[in-house]
Amino acid sequence: MTPRKAIIVSPHFPPSTLAGVHRARLMAKGLPAHGWRPIVLSVAPEHYTERGDPALAALVAPDLAQLRVGAWSATLCRRFGVGDIGLRAFASLSAGLDAMIRRERPDVVFITGSPFYPLFLARQVRHRHGVPVILDFQDPWVSRFGATRPPWSKNGLSHRLATLLEPIAVKAADAVTSVSEVQNQEMLERWPWLRAERMSAIPIGGDPDDFTALRTNPLAARQVAFPAGTISFSYVGTFLPRARPLVETLFSALADLRRADPALAARLRFNFVGVSNQPDAQGSGPITPLAIAAGVEESVFEVPHRVPYLEALDILANSDALLLIGSDEPHYTASKIFPGLMSGRPFLSLFHAASSAHAILSSAGAGIALSFDSPETLADLRAEIALGLRRLALEPQSLGARDPASFSAYTADAVGAAYAGVFDRAIDAARARGWKGWTVS
Repeated sequence: MTPRKAIIVSPHFPPSTLAGVHRARLMAKGLPAHGWRPIVLSVAPEHYTERGDPALAALVAPDLAQLRVGAWSATLCRRFGVGDIGLRAFASLSAGLDAMIRRERPDVVFITGSPFYPLFLARQVRHRHGVPVILDFQDPWVSRFGATRPPWSKNGLSHRLATLLEPIAVKAADAVTSVSEVQNQEMLERWPWLRAERMSAIPIGGDPDDFTALRTNPLAARQVAFPAGTISFSYVGTFLPRARPLVETLFSALADLRRADPALAARLRFNFVGVSNQPDAQGSGPITPLAIAAGVEESVFEVPHRVPYLEALDILANSDALLLIGSDEPHYTASKIFPGLMSGRPFLSLFHAASSAHAILSSAGAGIALSFDSPETLADLRAEIALGLRRLALEPQSLGARDPASFSAYTADAVGAAYAGVFDRAIDAARARGWKGWTVS
């Protein structure tokens, strides 16, 4: 049977190192086994402001159909306060999408954000071509953080623009996806006219084959050391402002452990890697000041800048234990948990009790999954965190083995299967609104 076609609009795509590339990357790998041929529309790498990662790009199938488009100069646009690639490349993405639809005659168009402004292309797809369109929110476009910013600040203005554009874009979509049910529920509360049956929650997921690629081509060197005689705990990924109280609590628990058992604490090494939201960050990062404030800086090693993807996996695979830390927001589901689970290493996690990440990690095995209901209750976990660190350091085998079923629903194949179902339902929705085929202008 001839596979159906899906255009995937993802401004960032490998070799970009931003976390958002993995939604499109994993979908593109998983969809073919479920009757769909993916075609990716993205921005050409020379217009990215982050350093590229050729090894990550090599994980993309060489026969994947792609179209790369241009963008306005980041240097020039920043003089006017615009750095968002979704804005810099909007005109090129619009023209490229039109051309792809006319040439490929896709069965669906899928647009993922962030960046969020390309989600507005849904209106173009719907009204100009009639093709079923799916919008994907990897993070909230209309955020609670934005609502707290001064109205005329850059963040405040972005928030006000998001509240205007999001409902227009969503009304043009035949289906909406995000990474969690909590995020979907918040959107339903924000826009009462949105129907729950149009929405699906599909985490980003991960790919065990990425670890196979790492074993096949071991790294010649890494930026993080694992000194003999030390017990290494590693956190790999961006440190968000809303994660600050969680890390402060972790360091307070570590300080308690240092006082109770200084000999053990002296062997512990906490690696925080790629924590800056700036891909090429220089100088000190946000973690060291928190470690100094807690008096545990001797145990903390920080690499602020983002490391290449396979090096990040290498750090996970070679650590004695992992730190999987969320934020104080219930909707937050960190995509970093999936490579962490697939690495096979024991872990200590700390997420909001309502987060889907906590539910996933609680059932995974080989880890200590801790949760809280509000930032005010975090301090109550200090003793439990200290005990968890001790157990991971001295008795990791007591946690048992990882249950492969805990991440089987989040592999590239499973994500592809889930989206194949979303695409089929979007086609049914488009037919219900009267779409019968092609109306090319």
